[in-house]
Amino acid sequence: MKLNFVIVKSLQKFCRKPLHVASLRPRLTMSARMTATLHEGKTPNLLINERSPYLLQHAYNPVKWYPWGEEAFRKAKNESKLIFLSVGYSTCHWCHVMEKESFENEEIANMLNQNFVPVKVDREERPDVDRVYMTFVQATSGHGGWPMSVWLTPNLKPFVGGTYFPPDDSMFKRGFKSILNVISQKWNEDKDKCNENADKIMESIQKAVQVTTDVSATLPTLDACEKCVEQMIEMFDDNLGGFGVAPKFPQPVNFNFLLRYHCCFPETEHGKKALMMVEKTLLQMADGGIYDHIGYGFHRYSTDKFWHVPHFEKMLYDQGQLAVAYADCYATTGNEKLKQTLCNLLDYVKRDLTHSSGGFYSAEDADSLPSHDDKVKKEGAFYVFTSAELKEILPDKIGNTNLADIVQMYYGMTENGNVSFEQDPHGELRGKNVLIIRATVEEIAEKYETTRDDVISGLEISRERMFQKRCQLPRPHLDDKMLTAWNALMISGFARAACVTDNDDYRQVASTAAHFLKVNLYDESTNLLLRSCYPGQDGSVEQISPPIKGFDADYAFTIRSLIDLYEATHDDRWLEWASKLQDKQTELFWDDKDGGYFSVDQSDSSILLRMKEDQDGAEPSANSVSALNLLRLSAYLNQPKLQEQSENVFKAFSDRLRKAPFALPEMASGLLWLWKGHKQIVVSGPEDSDVTKSFVMYIDSKFLPFKIIVPSNKLSKNGVVHRHLAGNLSGMISTSGGALKPEVFVCENFTCQLPARSLQELKNIL
Repeated sequence: MKLNFVIVKSLQKFCRKPLHVASLRPRLTMSARMTATLHEGKTPNLLINERSPYLLQHAYNPVKWYPWGEEAFRKAKNESKLIFLSVGYSTCHWCHVMEKESFENEEIANMLNQNFVPVKVDREERPDVDRVYMTFVQATSGHGGWPMSVWLTPNLKPFVGGTYFPPDDSMFKRGFKSILNVISQKWNEDKDKCNENADKIMESIQKAVQVTTDVSATLPTLDACEKCVEQMIEMFDDNLGGFGVAPKFPQPVNFNFLLRYHCCFPETEHGKKALMMVEKTLLQMADGGIYDHIGYGFHRYSTDKFWHVPHFEKMLYDQGQLAVAYADCYATTGNEKLKQTLCNLLDYVKRDLTHSSGGFYSAEDADSLPSHDDKVKKEGAFYVFTSAELKEILPDKIGNTNLADIVQMYYGMTENGNVSFEQDPHGELRGKNVLIIRATVEEIAEKYETTRDDVISGLEISRERMFQKRCQLPRPHLDDKMLTAWNALMISGFARAACVTDNDDYRQVASTAAHFLKVNLYDESTNLLLRSCYPGQDGSVEQISPPIKGFDADYAFTIRSLIDLYEATHDDRWLEWASKLQDKQTELFWDDKDGGYFSVDQSDSSILLRMKEDQDGAEPSANSVSALNLLRLSAYLNQPKLQEQSENVFKAFSDRLRKAPFALPEMASGLLWLWKGHKQIVVSGPEDSDVTKSFVMYIDSKFLPFKIIVPSNKLSKNGVVHRHLAGNLSGMISTSGGALKPEVFVCENFTCQLPARSLQELKNIL
């Protein structure tokens, strides 16, 4: 994105020294009651009335923070002051550094309070606000990051922006105090000129961020999918898995596409390579330090190419998407290690990220106190071990070998720690070991002349003791807000796991979480989703007033999760709700002119830009997810208009898909469905029949992404599937002596093969 050069240069006058891209390292989050206890005697600001853990962290700053809203906007207009907007999130390291250095500094607080209207925003609560002003910061400075610091005119137009600022000037960077003085002086000297510059900047940004969509374009072909897999092959690390170099991120959207590509072209060179890339990466991650071998779950990313030293933050959206990837890859390969990693991941979520009512919390921090006596948090303190600690908790022997020696060999531990200086420039992990599997059970058994079973037993004992040792440490703090979109990603994870493992507990967890969304994050009278809710006292769930309305991603991810849940439970109510939400999503966010979905609706006048997501990142774009949602719903509901709308999404982003499909792998997954078609699988037979159950279990256990599955009993009830598909499929129900006969029809375009009447016949067909 390029802005007018003169405008950019005018901004650079205020910050002549280069801005700094903030690295992200988590800090503390807490409840309002805990905040009040820790700041006894201090007077809170207006953030004390908020529920976001991030905003509550700043409730006792001497800065007189306002939440984003009309009260702050009105004050800025009435007093003709600039708004100082600070955006971050509760697990952001540099957000907390800036808080300690600047927002807890009385001198700086006075400067902010006297000359500006300070406003705090949690970017996870308000991704719409974050995206508008991050676009500005990236356009004018060349980079972004959090904390984001932006000065706005009273009309909310950005004037100057950056990320983290140290409090005082240095050789390398202008200090926050100086910047505040310069900006205040410029504003007071010539407000009209500043407003004029802000208007020009906003006009330039509006032109620059417009995604070129054209609903009249031709549909992209499978060539886009071929190009996407070729780009992934070029970026793939053949030795260590993953894409690109350090830092390495999981990138679940790549896995989703590659597994579907393999499903379509299993015998081609690219098809085989696609499966290999996914399986190798998932196995490398499961062995790596990015995976928590003791408490389970995945950290955010690896700082190195070896998947060894992670950024230790654990995010719900990673757990949900990786659960789907491990489930689908296990269903494709049958690799038991993938299944075990999947089950461990879900155990972690159930244990540490689940509210008593069934919703899921957002994140756990990376930083924590090394011990209850320490005062300074360190990154990874909760997750690492020293060699001495290990020997203390594992005094046992296996034969003539110390159990601690076996564990150290298995996890690559050393007496001096296994983290290099380059990976730990601040010395927080000095002498510590980040667990990473460096030896096989067989290698250990051979070295120490013992049996494989003894090694496995010893490792299981050691993991339990290491877990108990960890439980004695101060825990990382929990970001306990519950977000609709992220909860939906986790529901999909449990639903897919339920299918491939036939685990009814996972079905129940997913169903309970979906019920949680419907009760706490959905207004049935208006058919509107909400963005977030918060734990109250005694296990209750609370909402802020007014609540934050759901964004496009909240709808897209929830609709997908409900279709996934329907396929795991065959409960019509989830598909019915998905259909209703699809109608509402289109009503609120669809671009009638150029196609595609906007990220926000038109109801909030404080959001100056309506943008469309055109890239799959840590989370898939709502447009990508919606394209496939529409195809799946069209198939289940027999509504061609939904497929037409999906095709319009593909047309809208056709230029992007043709030129850079690697940016939209999730949307490329939808293209595969569109061009390769899908199967309709109808399972007939009594629900309590063992044969019928075996049919459903087998179908669920396989990775068949381009299908709809309909138990025949759904064709004889007044449910959503009955209303739309009974006319096409009800003739497939066979009876014998008045009873349903167990059999399976596999159809395409409602043209069916002969029914399978045994499990072996079904296997042959599929």
